[in-house]
Amino acid sequence: MKYGVSIFAGPLAELEGSADSIELYIPKMNLYKNKELQTDRLDAFFDEFFSYDFYCTAHAPYHPDPEGEHPKELAVDTANMGPAEFALMYEALDISAHAGADVIVIHPGRITEGGAKKSFGRMVNNLKQLAAYAEDVGVMIGLENKEYTDPLNLCCHAEELVSAVNQVDSDYLGATLDIGHANLTCGGNQEKLAAFVKTISPHVVHVHIHDNHGVDQGRYGGDEHFAPGQGNIDYTVLKGLGDYDETFNFEVFSVAEFLEGKEYFKSKLAEFRKI
Repeated sequence: MKYGVSIFAGPLAELEGSADSIELYIPKMNLYKNKELQTDRLDAFFDEFFSYDFYCTAHAPYHPDPEGEHPKELAVDTANMGPAEFALMYEALDISAHAGADVIVIHPGRITEGGAKKSFGRMVNNLKQLAAYAEDVGVMIGLENKEYTDPLNLCCHAEELVSAVNQVDSDYLGATLDIGHANLTCGGNQEKLAAFVKTISPHVVHVHIHDNHGVDQGRYGGDEHFAPGQGNIDYTVLKGLGDYDETFNFEVFSVAEFLEGKEYFKSKLAEFRKI
């Protein structure tokens, strides 16, 4: 079991010794000028990265929240992809493979032209192409559940996420359980959250950890990304993951939040598993 943290929590020098793993948040690594990958920036990052001994996962570009800091020029809606979007995602997979990442997180798509059913079908077809490329480079895709506080998101509900994974039908595409997003979809109801975890557990290859209050409080759809213990999530619902023993990646905004949240999270895990 590894406790990881996304690199927007702090510089690599601060994360060393604090985390077992880091998640390379590719769209926020300042590797691009407009849509063009800058190889000098990528080389400089890897020069530093390989000076440490980090295990890592990665996060691909995605469709940005209007309030977020994701570069708009790197927006990818997996239900509406053209050559430029496929190029960005293939580059993300290449970067992940070079870094030695086992998993890259990909967001599901958005409901747009033609409605939910057609958007879902386009997403599945696009994910099949991405999964084939992922197999070529040897990186597992974790399709992440999104929050239903934005009803235009696909794969908010556990059953829909499982359906997408099953329809792609690739050994290189599983699920990333985002417990914060799931809590919002479940409206903060912990019984529903426990059922959500159990439903997707057979497909889970990666887990995102952060906290919220289960309701849209007017910013980011309630997706507050607090440290564990600052919201209402009861992390003992993760016993529904069974013997999952890979990375728990914390999506928080500082090293201090990671360290504080990790201790709280470990205390909750200790209630149902030996750690």
